[in-house]
Amino acid sequence: MRRLKNSCQNAATDAKAVPFTKFLRYKAKKHEQITNFRGRALGSGFFRFLVMLCVVAGLSGCASKFRTYNGPEVTRVVVMKSERMMYLVHHDRALKAYEVDLGFAPDGHKEAEGDGRTPVGNYIIDRRNPNSTWHLSLGINYPNEEDIARAKALGVDPGGDIFIHGGPRPGIDKDEIDWTAGCIAVTNREMEDIYAMVKDGTPIEILP
Repeated sequence: MRRLKNSCQNAATDAKAVPFTKFLRYKAKKHEQITNFRGRALGSGFFRFLVMLCVVAGLSGCASKFRTYNGPEVTRVVVMKSERMMYLVHHDRALKAYEVDLGFAPDGHKEAEGDGRTPVGNYIIDRRNPNSTWHLSLGINYPNEEDIARAKALGVDPGGDIFIHGGPRPGIDKDEIDWTAGCIAVTNREMEDIYAMVKDGTPIEILP
């Protein structure tokens, strides 16, 4: 009877011990789940923070296309079509040199709208477009009086809207040599410097 009683006591003890052991395991599992959840939450929060930093950096990058320049004045721009080069000049000293792309039919002087030629002659930078389709652009005052008279004699429209601009636009413009409709093109990054350095009223000489 004592043995039976002891067995009953042991059974009772075991009966209480088993649920308590399960409870401990349950608490340990819950703690692990909570820890993992907190880790994921912190991880996702940190990820969102990184995304926001990237967005802010991207917006800052867009704004940075408007650069400042405090160096020597660009007194004229010289374009040498045959060499595909453009120079920003301070009196007799070249400050910057850029490889350029021209119109899709670059040889010769522009005579008519749509001929794909880049003009030859002496012009003025007379306007700028901060919202250009090609990043940034500086306008050239083509056609001048001589161009208009020549086109009239030929019975054609001389065309216009000749710019120095950035580009090409990925997937839209042809990524090849001399892809413009008659404009002078550099890279977007180069155009940011040119836009800051060259002021309206600056003479531009375009040579064959």
